[in-house]
Amino acid sequence: METNNKYKSELQVKSKTENLSLIRDFVSSKAEAAKFSREEIENIMLAVDEACTNIIKHAYKSNPDGKINIKIEYNSDKFVITIEDYGRSFDPEKVPVPDLPRYHCEKKVGGLGIYLMKTLMDDVKYISVPGKYNRVILSKNFSVSQN
Repeated sequence: METNNKYKSELQVKSKTENLSLIRDFVSSKAEAAKFSREEIENIMLAVDEACTNIIKHAYKSNPDGKINIKIEYNSDKFVITIEDYGRSFDPEKVPVPDLPRYHCEKKVGGLGIYLMKTLMDDVKYISVPGKYNRVILSKNFSVSQN
């Protein structure tokens, strides 16, 4: 991949769980084109899947008519996925860090989305302008061997 090249692609879908597979395919194909390993692609897809599932369940309260915009940009340094919605906002700082051993013992399901995003990606940012939009920016740095 050349240092000066910058790649951009966008996808817009409605906030339906049926569209999660379309989102995964979109992200996977772009991450493959960027030459990530299969494991890295799986991690990126899981982080995006968690973000989009949270948007569908929480921002849109499962209303299938909401819009989710996904933009992927990358150059030789970084792969960035920006996910934007127009639903209810929230403060990610108020989401507690999960107690994983307790979580596992209690056999809980769900609630690990933000933790997974932060664990699987190199950088996670959340920007909210209440009444206008919410934006999640997930970044993955390229390793030296990929350049």
